[in-house]
Amino acid sequence: MTEKITRINPERLHATPGYHHVTVVESGRTAHLAGQCPLDRQGELVGAGSFEEQTDQVVANALTALAAVDARPHHVVRSVIYVRSDEREALAAVWTRLTDSALGPAFTTASTLLGVAQLGFPGQLVELDLTAALPG
Repeated sequence: MTEKITRINPERLHATPGYHHVTVVESGRTAHLAGQCPLDRQGELVGAGSFEEQTDQVVANALTALAAVDARPHHVVRSVIYVRSDEREALAAVWTRLTDSALGPAFTTASTLLGVAQLGFPGQLVELDLTAALPG
């Protein structure tokens, strides 16, 4: 069985910077990844104070988690990106770093980008929550 994923941008909704407003998965199994944090394998924070380094670690962790269920970035059907900032420039920089990364195809689907006041680990600036439609 091959997954059937349809991504839609209804004409009556605003244009997006690359994501789709609606993602439909016709059938199959899904994987719901825990929020991927900028922690290395030992549980240590990577890139203290750096949105770029933390984003890169989050990407690496998300790719590892997807691979564990035989999924790739294009199987992602929903993403939520949390950035510890209220500055549009910081949010945009994280979005661009994500979309330009090896995980980039994951962000052509239904996506939400949020600026938040606090994340779970001291010094954490970025977290990524993904849902993927698993390949047959």
